[in-house]
Amino acid sequence: MRRTRRAATAFTVPLAAAPLIATPVFAAAPATASLATAGPAAARSASVRPASVDLAAGARTAPADPVGGPQLASRGVVLNPGAGVPAAPKIKASSWIIADGDTGEVLAAKDPHGQYLPASTLKTLTTLALIPKLDPDRMVRPSQHACDVEGTKVGMTPKMQYRVSDLFHALMMMSANDAAVTLAEANGGMRKTLADMNAEARRINARDTLAGSPNGLDKDLGLTVRTQHTSAYDLALILREGMRNPAFRRYTEKINHWFPAPPTKKERKKGKKTGGYPIHTHNRMLPGQPHEYAGMLGGKNGYTENARQTFVAAARRGGHTIVISLMRADMPPSRYAKQLLDWGFRARGKAKPVGTLVPPGDVAPPKKKDDGVDALPGVNALPGDDSGAGWGLLAAGAGGAVLAAGVLAFVLRRRRHDL
Repeated sequence: MRRTRRAATAFTVPLAAAPLIATPVFAAAPATASLATAGPAAARSASVRPASVDLAAGARTAPADPVGGPQLASRGVVLNPGAGVPAAPKIKASSWIIADGDTGEVLAAKDPHGQYLPASTLKTLTTLALIPKLDPDRMVRPSQHACDVEGTKVGMTPKMQYRVSDLFHALMMMSANDAAVTLAEANGGMRKTLADMNAEARRINARDTLAGSPNGLDKDLGLTVRTQHTSAYDLALILREGMRNPAFRRYTEKINHWFPAPPTKKERKKGKKTGGYPIHTHNRMLPGQPHEYAGMLGGKNGYTENARQTFVAAARRGGHTIVISLMRADMPPSRYAKQLLDWGFRARGKAKPVGTLVPPGDVAPPKKKDDGVDALPGVNALPGDDSGAGWGLLAAGAGGAVLAAGVLAFVLRRRRHDL
């Protein structure tokens, strides 16, 4: 019997550790759904060779054959030098990309497929995914949970209803986390909204992206780079697709907006049933703002302590559009964004592209390499979601099942022998 226990221990420890060291595949479907029932998008994402984990950098390295072209696998700065091509921008950010928004050509990048925490830049995906699903004139009453969410808020109350379009303005202009949760509730709940966001990411081939929240919060929700992430490449894809939608563009470029609120005592005496107050954009590069950039179309900033400064933006000059994004910058993004945009406008037409922003739809997936057991992180509920699910990772994969069966058979044979 003593030998049996030793054999069981020797094999059980590696088995328990396998999901922790396995290279992950990130699926668009909730953890409770199988790939067979999650739809074509989830099945496609499972066929992509996953990135490897770099815990020290807080990111995952790019796959060898990334979406957009092989040069985009680089972890460092990548550009093709040539006559008239300026030197690469020198900014203190872990990842960035400069692309021609009209042609989709990627002009230069740094670690473009590295996966990082998105902070509030993830709200671009929330908006892109939910605009087609929610009537802008629909009136929505927020839950108390939505009103009490952590971080930046526009300030709402369950005592009144809000127009969906006002919520989108608050979301994209001032990064309102309470508006994000309320929109998710209007869309059928947190679990459905996260599934919709991840399905939209798969549709546009943003394969580095996994949404674990509608607002980009991370530590407050128990999320890490394993359970919520995106890349500079994907942020550029998301914004470029969003700016093709008139409603998305309207929410993104707006500078001031009147947000409804319960009437004050003075307003009630005058017979007013609704009050309100002005809200202002957080994008300091829009016209009339402290860091105004000529031709700025719109964008989205983000910051959390773990994600640091993140930003994605588009500008148009001389009939040409440049899209940029940056992640894990060491200071507010306007100065760095200006350097990236200026470089893009100078290099456009001179620099040989290092890759491309792919269009939505089917793109030939990278070759799959057998890296062992896969792990599927679940799309789980935020506190207050009625699904009752918690945060966590779900170990999966045929390799794990075969290993478990082999260990069980071995232990049973040894036990019979000892008995």
